[in-house]
Amino acid sequence: MKQYLEHHPWKIIEPGFDSENQLLSESIFSLGNGYMGQRANFEEEYSGETLQGNYMAGVYYPDKTVVGWWKIGYPEYFAKVLNSTNWLGIDIKVDGQVLDLAKCRVEKFQRILNMKEGYLSREFIAEFSNGNRLKVNACRFISMARPEIAAIRYSVKALNFEGKLEITPYLDGDVINQDANYGEKFWDQVAGDINDGRGYLLLKTKKLDFHICTAMDCQIRKNGQELRPDLDKIKNEKYIANKYFLDIQQNDEVTLFKYIASTSSRYYQVGELIAETSCQSRKAAELGFDNLLAEQSAAWGEIWQKSDIKIEGDTAAQQGIRFNIFQLNQTYTGEDERLNIGPKGFTGEKYGGSTYWDTEGFCLPFYLSTADQSVAKNLLLYRYRHLEKAQENAARLGFSGGAALYPMVTMNGEESHNEWEITFEEIHRNGAIAYAIYNYVNYTGDYSYLADYGLEVLIAIARFWAQRVNYSEKKNKYVILGVTGPNEYENNVNNNWYTNRIAVWTLEYTLEVMDYLKQEYPESLAKFKEKVSFKPEEINKWHDIINKMYYPIDEEEGIFLQQDNYLDKEQLLVSELVKKELPLNQHWSWDRILRSCFLKQADVLQGLYFLEDKYDLETIRRNFRFYEARTVHESSLSPSVHAVLAARIGDYQKAYEMYLRTSRLDLDNYNNDTEDGCHITSMAGTWLAIVQGFGGLRIRDNTLILNPFLPEKWSSYSFKINYRGALVNIMVGLEGLTIQNESKNDIEIKVYDKEYHLAGDGQLKIKDYKQG
Repeated sequence: MKQYLEHHPWKIIEPGFDSENQLLSESIFSLGNGYMGQRANFEEEYSGETLQGNYMAGVYYPDKTVVGWWKIGYPEYFAKVLNSTNWLGIDIKVDGQVLDLAKCRVEKFQRILNMKEGYLSREFIAEFSNGNRLKVNACRFISMARPEIAAIRYSVKALNFEGKLEITPYLDGDVINQDANYGEKFWDQVAGDINDGRGYLLLKTKKLDFHICTAMDCQIRKNGQELRPDLDKIKNEKYIANKYFLDIQQNDEVTLFKYIASTSSRYYQVGELIAETSCQSRKAAELGFDNLLAEQSAAWGEIWQKSDIKIEGDTAAQQGIRFNIFQLNQTYTGEDERLNIGPKGFTGEKYGGSTYWDTEGFCLPFYLSTADQSVAKNLLLYRYRHLEKAQENAARLGFSGGAALYPMVTMNGEESHNEWEITFEEIHRNGAIAYAIYNYVNYTGDYSYLADYGLEVLIAIARFWAQRVNYSEKKNKYVILGVTGPNEYENNVNNNWYTNRIAVWTLEYTLEVMDYLKQEYPESLAKFKEKVSFKPEEINKWHDIINKMYYPIDEEEGIFLQQDNYLDKEQLLVSELVKKELPLNQHWSWDRILRSCFLKQADVLQGLYFLEDKYDLETIRRNFRFYEARTVHESSLSPSVHAVLAARIGDYQKAYEMYLRTSRLDLDNYNNDTEDGCHITSMAGTWLAIVQGFGGLRIRDNTLILNPFLPEKWSSYSFKINYRGALVNIMVGLEGLTIQNESKNDIEIKVYDKEYHLAGDGQLKIKDYKQG
């Protein structure tokens, strides 16, 4: 772990500048609004180690795969989100000396991410080699109220000198991705211009023809008075700038306001981009920084009203959950069903910004409970719109008859991952997509989704499983061979318990949905059957697989096995590892990891988390005890599942330990890998750890279920959920449990196995509660 940030309930505070923390801070202090995002790079020049990052949602590049060999069905490209026009840049020179924190002496540095109001501020004093001391105060935000707008306020104050000041705000499109093959650049300039205080760049990608236009409007004030200083207009290839020249006296303060608009051809016709973008940046400048910031604060106030989790008695835990909620809301707003959630969001380039199974497995419940129902529905529609591509993907691998294999990694529905064991073997992702449909319908009661969209996807996935199984004559069972489960520390295994189990569950759920539609939506069922050329014998095959699926089990231990022959491995415990060898993936060879019993995440526990209602408490407890002791949690998705299951079996201390690990995974850099971006999708797991773990939230038989406990270190906590039109506030404290219905809609609720009717605007108080 690397703990260098101060604990605060609403802020992330970095006290002092240490260049060794810069990449880490660039990730943690990132900003976004679902439409665009920005790593926390400095505005001024910085010659130290940095990862430049400006990203536009949905704008990507089909880069050539990095592997040198090909197999039938192998992805043709690796999709990556592009580092686009750098709009942050503000170069500062004092008497010809460049402001560069890698070269200046830095004092009183402080960087603050204000999560409550949604802005990033930074202040410091820089001393140049000639002894001149300059105080800098910067503030910026990406607007949640105006998706295409960002704004910067950048002030410099002469502390002990008089001299010549140059301020150069610019737009730079000559950018590169860190992982670009052979230093390849992805953008060409279409147009660009610069005038007094304003300018624009219009760029297009070298493939796919995405166009992005970025415009800036700038204003200068000196000691609070607006100025029109002398300036040079600079116009180079993929670069425009204004260079302002000012005389500055001791104690003078000069402030630059830089207003940014960024638009893309995803939302506008190419011919409209320049005029639209320039108009938006001009309007932002007319409104002014303070008014835009007030809008930002109000927008975040509405977000926190629905999604905040309050914790009393543990500042580190409070900061952790709010940081995770903040980043999730910055990453995805649900307003565009063509967009999804990348594991790093807008905080870095790793994983290419593409969509993984993380969305369905971990993120969906967060948006179900904290946003309008349409947001979660759009996550499902993203996959529905890509069904044809999933069927094409399956066909390339030899599957037929409309079988669908959803991609492990995608931007547009096509598979774009380039590792064999993931691209071809992590087929469990199909199960997560089917489970997301169930999860959505179970939570919302929106059964019409099944009739309009859901069944078509379920049938296609079920057809894949029906073809992917093998029938073993020796076992007289169906088996699934050559897979990789969520635990990527074991590749190309046979009969991964989770994969086999989620395959069967998908078949069971598809049949259940068909029976439901037969009763409630017979016309929709008939339409689907005709559309997909459904044959009755398919049902017989599915039933046969359900009844004859093989599951690896160890009777002596009383556990489900990760996969066949898992116990042939030397059985060691994580507690026996030398701490300096962790994380394993940064100290052990891949061969050694694959041969060990240690798990990146426990597949069996993932299955028990999804299908908890199908197993008794003792079965869950035995499997949890066995696998938790062998799990190194080097998948960011792992701790949250362990937290929920630990709470389920009454191991509240372990649940709390796992919660802290997931909530502060990035803030404390647990896995030593946050420098290249935060773990956005696993942040939803932090929310799950509290709401499903500590709160015991479940939905069963159209009833809201709560079985909360209060962690020992906390005096209280509360969270809100949006459930079927009712906004419910759950507060757990030393005096008991209070449930407030903050809407007009009545709901049925069960607490500690006792049923209640909670009327609109009603309140329920329960004095008995569990304490961890």
